[in-house]
Amino acid sequence: MPNKRLSMRKITEVLRLHSNGHRSNREIARAVGISRATVSEYLRRAQAAGLGWPLPPEMTERALEALLFPPSPPSRVQRPEPDWSSIHQELGRKGVTLELLWQEYREQHPGGYQYSAFCEHYRAYAKSLPVTLRQRHTPGERLLVDYSGQTVPLIDPVTAEIRPAQIFVAVLGASNYTYVEATWSQGVADWTASHVRCFEFLGGVPELLVPDNLKSGVLRPNFFAPDLQPSYQDLARHYGTAILPARVRKPRDKAKVEAGVLLAQRWILARLRHRDFLSLAELNQAIRPLLVALNAHPFQKLPGSRQSIFTAVEQPALQPLPATRYEFAEWKVVTAGIDYHIEITGHYYSVPYRYARQKLDARYTASTVEIFQKGERIASHPRSFHKGRHSTQETHLAPAHRKVAGWNAQRFQNWAAGIGLHTQAAIDHLLHSRRHPQQAYRAALGVMRLAKTYGPDRLEAACERALRLQVVSWRSLDSILKNGLDRQVRKPVQANLPIDHANVRGSDYYH
Repeated sequence: MPNKRLSMRKITEVLRLHSNGHRSNREIARAVGISRATVSEYLRRAQAAGLGWPLPPEMTERALEALLFPPSPPSRVQRPEPDWSSIHQELGRKGVTLELLWQEYREQHPGGYQYSAFCEHYRAYAKSLPVTLRQRHTPGERLLVDYSGQTVPLIDPVTAEIRPAQIFVAVLGASNYTYVEATWSQGVADWTASHVRCFEFLGGVPELLVPDNLKSGVLRPNFFAPDLQPSYQDLARHYGTAILPARVRKPRDKAKVEAGVLLAQRWILARLRHRDFLSLAELNQAIRPLLVALNAHPFQKLPGSRQSIFTAVEQPALQPLPATRYEFAEWKVVTAGIDYHIEITGHYYSVPYRYARQKLDARYTASTVEIFQKGERIASHPRSFHKGRHSTQETHLAPAHRKVAGWNAQRFQNWAAGIGLHTQAAIDHLLHSRRHPQQAYRAALGVMRLAKTYGPDRLEAACERALRLQVVSWRSLDSILKNGLDRQVRKPVQANLPIDHANVRGSDYYH
């Protein structure tokens, strides 16, 4: 029985991949990271609930969970267990089907498993058997992607520093049509950007992406439940494709791309070994004509070339490119503070005040920041790169700036008054220095922690010094206390001090 706590994202991904009618339950299971039995169970439950794809726009994750996982009966009847090894052997006979074997089983055990449960238990048994899968490449189905282990040195024209460029390689399964480009790194941003340019080079999108298990694509490789990189999943969702990672230590799963890597090294990189490149653009400009020649080169044992087979067979089978280009997005688990703001690269973005102190999911691109709770978007902001600043929407504020998760401006002021006049003045300055008092709550909390660390007397002295120097902030108070500046005694300025020394002339000498 599938785990009810499994992310609803995976369930919706199962429904989406099943809707195109081209994916088997095994492929869906590997792409999503669950077992085939679980895929079958989700599809059965969706059919029983009358759900199709796309889901109704008003369908929430909670509503979907309630439909797919109603309360289970208090107890289950024990069913007689078939001899699964015998069932498996009988299936190898010509004309024998699982339905026939189930009928024979029910004749012997009228109270036995229903057909769906019988099939589910058999698949669970068959999954444990050693099976060798034979690769069959349907046109437009698979794009195998990887990086070449060989890099190309780039020379900085100013510093003469040498920096290696990574080589991205992609190969279509049916035609062996190849794409090669150079990038600065194997990071997530470069990895997804290479896919985007590859799709545009192909003029379409394959049904499946088969990456090796590098971190930019697969966070934790696992045959049954690979943990995919969220931004990579975003890219697949945007282009309407699925990700099916190659199995660990199974070279047959990625044989095509391994051969493509060797060809890229011999046909392209070897021919460029005597050239010096000063930029990534210059290197990619040199790669492109060699790549065209590689794809146009005739096969040795088959008629045609990669280019001719791609044009005649594979390109028409690719899915069309979407209307908009994919924009790279990163995901981050964030916690809304008591000021109901979340932090992304040093900038703070507001969420509705009722989500204060809650864990949320943030998706951010170069232009937007979106915040989600359990798959539902609760806030959206234009991206800002001003560190330490706040982006606050009026609709997110608590009514009349009242109590927010147990904190408000008056509470901070009352606490500061108990420390001293200078602390109270410093807190007032912090609260009034922002457009909304809530934006200063984090700094005020930091000041409170300083009182616990250094004591109220030292904090009062530090606030007095900060007010006098007009540098009131949590950071300046923390620096004053760390360096013991609050303990320094202010020396009075003395004018016209008497000079009594044999080597000092004094002011009268110049008259």
